[in-house]
Amino acid sequence: LLHRDVSSNLLSSFPVTGLHGLTHLKLTGNHALQSLITSENFPELKVMEMPYAYQCCAFGACENHYRISSQWNKDDNSSIDDFHRKDAGLLQIHDERDFEDFFLDFEEDLKSHHSVQCSPSPGPFKPCDHLFGSWLIRIGVWTIVGLTFICNALVSATVFRSPLYMSSIKLLIGLIAIVNTLMGLASGVLASVDASTFGSFAQYGAQWESGIGCQITGLLSIFASEASIFLLTLASLERAFSVKHVTKFETKSSVASIKIAISFCFMLALIIAVIPLLTGSEYGVSPLCLPLPFGKSTAMGYMVALVLLNSLCFLVMTVAYTKLYCSLEKGELDNIWDCSMVKHIALLLFTNCILYCPVAFLSFSSLLNLTFISPEVIKSILLVIVPLPACLNPLLYILFNPHFKEDLGSLQKQTLIWRRSKHASLISVNSEDIEKQSCDSTQALVTFASASISYDMPTSSSLMPPSYQMTEGCNLSSVAFVPCR
Repeated sequence: LLHRDVSSNLLSSFPVTGLHGLTHLKLTGNHALQSLITSENFPELKVMEMPYAYQCCAFGACENHYRISSQWNKDDNSSIDDFHRKDAGLLQIHDERDFEDFFLDFEEDLKSHHSVQCSPSPGPFKPCDHLFGSWLIRIGVWTIVGLTFICNALVSATVFRSPLYMSSIKLLIGLIAIVNTLMGLASGVLASVDASTFGSFAQYGAQWESGIGCQITGLLSIFASEASIFLLTLASLERAFSVKHVTKFETKSSVASIKIAISFCFMLALIIAVIPLLTGSEYGVSPLCLPLPFGKSTAMGYMVALVLLNSLCFLVMTVAYTKLYCSLEKGELDNIWDCSMVKHIALLLFTNCILYCPVAFLSFSSLLNLTFISPEVIKSILLVIVPLPACLNPLLYILFNPHFKEDLGSLQKQTLIWRRSKHASLISVNSEDIEKQSCDSTQALVTFASASISYDMPTSSSLMPPSYQMTEGCNLSSVAFVPCR
């Protein structure tokens, strides 16, 4: 048995007994077959097609690109004849060489003859050893994850724990910080997978990209990025509207409308994130758990539609702020009651738009079949550039917005007051204990004095006046008449 085609079945394992002589093996379509097949079990194998690219890593195809177009249908007689011709050529020059050189050449020819051509081939998006591929990406992702958690936690704490009045724009800033934390969580999961499978990713690649963990990670990533852009668009429109009407104090109706718009933004982001799960699980197309801007037409169409929607949001923000700055006279912005938030949203708009340009260019270049961008560059953009706004947005708020310093100061005062009140409560509890102890000692002294008085006085009650008897009775009942509070 030389050829074996069991493609498009439900195999979860593949037997090796009696199949050591296989030269062509086709297992494509068996998505339940996720375990690796070792090359020692098939020493004669030359052409194979596997369900996952990671299974080709065991046959020396690690991150190399092979083209197998007609190898499966090619007759083996031609390869055998070529081998015999090479063998005959080697025998003719046997007299001109010594036996050791001849044996080395023959062994190298056998190795070249038995090289395996495996499909689909591994690559940057189907790695054999490491998920991230380079230490530059690895260090960058871990740095982004750490700063994202720390900075967004500070922003969320100062916004939602501050005793000051929370305006609608500060509510939006706090919600953007929470959404950015979800993006950092998705990047942290990928970094943890890279660390836990370091050097042997091929053993776990198929289970990871087809598992529920990858689906949740991709869902969180898309939801967080879209919700952040929608909330930033809403914040830009809110600033432009508030400055135009110069509303120093917000009304209940305006705050209620902002909350309704926030709910709509979250709902729209969730719908967009769920679409790949409903159209064929596009999150599992790669171990990065993101829809790639190349490959299937559905994934490419989804990415292009996403880029167009986000580009429309950036266009709306740019137009709103352009009209805002054009309507203001020179120096009028400094007189606005909340000009710091206007400048902060403009800074966020500029930063996020600049960082989104590589993603948009990548999607449109794939749509136009421009292949000058290497897969390594695409992988770096998806792992580093996409989650970078989640790290920079809180940093810009912490470093350049005076509202953060005010909220942080009020939060520190609130914490100090809480500690003082707790300390005062402990002091009051201790003072009560001391007072009770003194009360007990007073009672003991009064009782002892009463006992001594009764012991020294004569026993004849007739000799004592009635007033003294009453006094003695009061002294003996110390528990009832000694105050303890």
